[in-house]
Amino acid sequence: MSMRTTTQSPSWPQPTLSGRIQQLRKLTWMDWLVEITKYTILIVLAVSFLLPFYWMVSSAVKNDAQVYTVPPIWFPVPQHWNNFWDAWNSENFNLFTYNTVVRYAIPATIGTVVSSSLVAYSFSRIEWPGRNFLFGIVLATLMIPGWVRLVPLFIIFKQLGWINTFLPLVVPHFFGNAFFIFLLRQFFLAIPMELSDAAHIDGANELQIMTRVILPLAKPALAVVALFTFMDAWNDYLGPLIYVNVESKWVLALGVQRLRNAVYEIGNRQLAYPYLMAVSSLITLPIFLAFFFAQRTFIEGISLTGLKG
Repeated sequence: MSMRTTTQSPSWPQPTLSGRIQQLRKLTWMDWLVEITKYTILIVLAVSFLLPFYWMVSSAVKNDAQVYTVPPIWFPVPQHWNNFWDAWNSENFNLFTYNTVVRYAIPATIGTVVSSSLVAYSFSRIEWPGRNFLFGIVLATLMIPGWVRLVPLFIIFKQLGWINTFLPLVVPHFFGNAFFIFLLRQFFLAIPMELSDAAHIDGANELQIMTRVILPLAKPALAVVALFTFMDAWNDYLGPLIYVNVESKWVLALGVQRLRNAVYEIGNRQLAYPYLMAVSSLITLPIFLAFFFAQRTFIEGISLTGLKG
């Protein structure tokens, strides 16, 4: 079966540097004023978003006296870089990280990507009776608040004997996510149907077309789904708090919360606030690096999902 048409993915045309320079030379003074105003607003917004992160990192290298000094110290001298090591070892964060990544985030990410892509492919590339009606029901589930499902799900998982295991956190991800199904469906609709028709002529079935033609073209959208799911699992606090009650199965969010409680014990436990900021900085770093190195794929996946409705 020949499928050479799968080597290119849809993308927006990017202006070249010389083209951008020519565009700038054609600007009038009013255009320059608009551009300067636009970038000034963007810079102000960027600084306002980055300021809390800077305060978190700077507080991580302070001692208690520096943290509670008024007016605040923006550039602490001296810096206590050992706070990162000491804070990480103040709780069993190595175990919490293993539980978060290996036992929760990675299985949940795999389950969401596989199930959501299968359902989205069915809704976008295969004609079957009631498809649009059922897709409408899937979208309608987005309007149901997650809080109303907490008690029924807890009762179900308790009757199944899944409490104090990672099954209640991971298994639901293998049944798809309505938002990600919608996201992937929009991306799949942007891929020409002629590719599927050509693969059909070559003798491919739907599963082969999906795995060998469509999914390779949908890498940006799949990356978005994977990153969002991983971030949700990485930051999830409520789910582990409800279903996991033994410390050996705690995740990072629960460990950070216990360290946060130490902030209210100042006087009994020194460096609680710097330790909390140090651990918060460390657990934020992987998500920041993942977005930094995958930002092109991430932004491309977001932008291309709205090509066709």
